Amino acid sequence: MPTTRRERITQLLNDHTTISLADLSEEFPDVSAMTLRRDLIHLEEVGVAIRVKGGAILANQAESHSGEESAYGIRANTHKDAKLTIAKKALALMETDRSIFFDAGSTIMTLSQQLQDDYYSIVTTGINVAQNLLEKERINVVVLGGYANRNTLSLSGPLSTGVLDAVNIDVAFISASGFTLDNHFTVSNIYEAELKRQIIAKATKVIVLMDTSKIGKSLPYTFAQAASVDIFITEAGLSKEIKSFFTKEKTQVL
Repeated sequence: MPTTRRERITQLLNDHTTISLADLSEEFPDVSAMTLRRDLIHLEEVGVAIRVKGGAILANQAESHSGEESAYGIRANTHKDAKLTIAKKALALMETDRSIFFDAGSTIMTLSQQLQDDYYSIVTTGINVAQNLLEKERINVVVLGGYANRNTLSLSGPLSTGVLDAVNIDVAFISASGFTLDNHFTVSNIYEAELKRQIIAKATKVIVLMDTSKIGKSLPYTFAQAASVDIFITEAGLSKEIKSFFTKEKTQVL
């Protein structure tokens, strides 16, 4: 049964803090790799695990232990080449003298690192994104306050949405945790989903940045239908089915 198997995987994570798909295949020889991946996706959705290449790591492992990475640090160090490719594509869409929104997340962080020091006006919910931008002298930075999520280094909740009412946004660069044809763009946190929805409603142009490892992954909260996204930036080619879907929804793919 899935529940019993997932309980056993949780126990293995608690015992070892990390687990690979190879380990799981040995533990459950009669279960397919695809089913085991679904188990890890489920455990990530409920906050037990963080998926990494080839397996998963315990979400609440003690960050104080030497050599261990935070949940955000783990994500930041996966698919780094893909994130850099995406960031470089997004740079071509940056404009000075416009009100620009930068979401939180490691892909947006990569974009902020690649950004030249120029006269940009950027609103952000990313704690580390703001810190990085403030190291540049010409960029004007506005940070939306709110609840701080240690797993994403983002700010969200009623305080964020309240400040957002007073802010105009021309171009919004949004991150996503998953995309499927059924549920479109999704994240795991309801506050972050609501904030993204409000930003998309205010923005003149909406650009979503997401690497292809997240395609086929669905998190609990949909924050955007494909039709509400003007441009979708990813690092590699998409399947014909996905391409046709975005064409039908009038979403440009870069």
